[in-house]
Amino acid sequence: MGAMTLDPGQLSVRLDLEMGDDTSDGQGGIQTDYTTIGALWARIEPVAVRAEERADEAVFSVTHRIWLRFREDIAAGMRFRKGGRVFTIRAFSDPDETRCYLVCRCTEEGR
Repeated sequence: MGAMTLDPGQLSVRLDLEMGDDTSDGQGGIQTDYTTIGALWARIEPVAVRAEERADEAVFSVTHRIWLRFREDIAAGMRFRKGGRVFTIRAFSDPDETRCYLVCRCTEEGR
């Protein structure tokens, strides 16, 4: 398979990359605090929307494909932030295995 061509101008959204740090909450549970480890340019593609009701409140979940230049430090559970929006990384892949780009499958939840 040949290398993919993606116009670099399509990487037009600035995102912060955050890594979680789990700490004990002192009551047997875990609290996750996130630290920004870098900023990057990306392309966000909404894929699907799912709406549901939790505890008598309407919530939605949006699945996105987020394209970025290849990085080796991406892991599931990390997240991207754009202002108040948070995109949790569920899975990622190198679409043509040339180490040029990564495609991250992310979810964004909201009310």
